[in-house]
Amino acid sequence: MDRRTFLKRGMGSLITLFGLSGGGYFYAKELEPRMIKFQHELIQSKKIPPSFDNFKIAQFSDTHIGFHYTVDQLSELIEKINANHPDVIVFTGDLVDNPNKFDAYTSIQEKLKRLDAPYGKFWIYGNHDHGGYGTEIIKKVMKESDFHLLQNSHTVIEKGADRFILAGIDDVMLGKPDLTVALDQVNHELFTILLAHEPDYADIASKYPIDVQLSGHSHGGQVRLPWIGDLYTPDYAEKYVKGKYMLNKDTFTLYVNSGIGTTRLPYRFLCKPEIHIFTLKHS
Repeated sequence: MDRRTFLKRGMGSLITLFGLSGGGYFYAKELEPRMIKFQHELIQSKKIPPSFDNFKIAQFSDTHIGFHYTVDQLSELIEKINANHPDVIVFTGDLVDNPNKFDAYTSIQEKLKRLDAPYGKFWIYGNHDHGGYGTEIIKKVMKESDFHLLQNSHTVIEKGADRFILAGIDDVMLGKPDLTVALDQVNHELFTILLAHEPDYADIASKYPIDVQLSGHSHGGQVRLPWIGDLYTPDYAEKYVKGKYMLNKDTFTLYVNSGIGTTRLPYRFLCKPEIHIFTLKHS
């Protein structure tokens, strides 16, 4: 940890200690974590076929069910996503906080099955999915929920004769990501979206024929303070924390989702949970 980061976290911790007392504590623990917001983004590219104009992709991430996020809250989340009528739904990792200590998977499956997207539902592993001996557990749950795993692989989203690529890599921290394998035999002239749990992987992905990367993992910092920003983010989410970033001379776009649940500490402050709704547009 460098001196600037140390001072930032130290000052932030003091402010948090005093600022999140009383009403602030109640707000950060009980209110803001339930204030799900929709972040609407327009993705424009000449590589997107005109037939995909107004095609909607819904992204949610980092539910961390079991750590102050309940199955009932998941049900509410599903209703909110379905109300937007997405064409594709993607989940970018960390379904359950401690997979081997959780025992309500049947309920999760029943609820995730209700998510409706005519062009498919896709997911990738996060570090918590692999952690706690969860690799096979989460894989089975998502399969039973009609989600298709993109683990160093890709799929082709087709509308008539037109198409674009949706790819995904294994988790960077606890998996074995291989972008070369994920893009094997992909037509590089097609518009390509990559799902990668850790946002800092964008520095690698931007060197490949990829147009957009969708990530989570950071929780947006979870607790953010004016003038200071995020107090803490996990490994591989230290450079790109929240929102939209343009890389590689603006030919590569990274979107970092702030996630739904919480981990480590059950607080959100100035960092509401969010669902991304991406609308494609030929330009």
